[in-house]
Amino acid sequence: MRPLRYSINTTLDGCCHHEAGVAPDEESMSYWTAEMARADALLFGRVTYQMMESAWRKPASGTWPEWMEEWEIPFAETIDRAKKYVVSSTLHEVDWNAELLGGDLGQAVEQLKQEPGEGLWVGGVTLPLALADLGLIDEYEFLVQPIVAGYGPTLLAGLHERIQLDLMDRHEFRSGAVALRYRSSK
Repeated sequence: MRPLRYSINTTLDGCCHHEAGVAPDEESMSYWTAEMARADALLFGRVTYQMMESAWRKPASGTWPEWMEEWEIPFAETIDRAKKYVVSSTLHEVDWNAELLGGDLGQAVEQLKQEPGEGLWVGGVTLPLALADLGLIDEYEFLVQPIVAGYGPTLLAGLHERIQLDLMDRHEFRSGAVALRYRSSK
């Protein structure tokens, strides 16, 4: 059974809005590229899927946009070619190496977890909360930025029951950020 990993950037006060943290740097982008490359497929809700697609889908021209730094291209290429599953009740079709995940969320994700492979990766805010409430997330990975945002959506806000975690790994960045990886104790 392949594990489901929830990975996200967060501030010290738990804010996980993409605009509340620090802009990615070369070291954190390299870290996320390696983490994403370990996944057999990515799971996104509609909002995260559309946000990631607008930023990281390779243009039809085949040339990455001028705003993109050279060190961002490996991340862009990794996410662009990755298999993706999208959970949405409003989208009727997706592309960008993606397919809609329909039916009962718990059963659909459990079925994906039963397939052979290294693991599944989920990002975002709303979908991971639903998956955590269903007890389907096996690993939690937080890249904690040395910032107190004071506003915005917070990590797993509204979780129905406390989740006990065991520390698996810790990685410190030159920026002062710390990546913490936990395994669910369930």
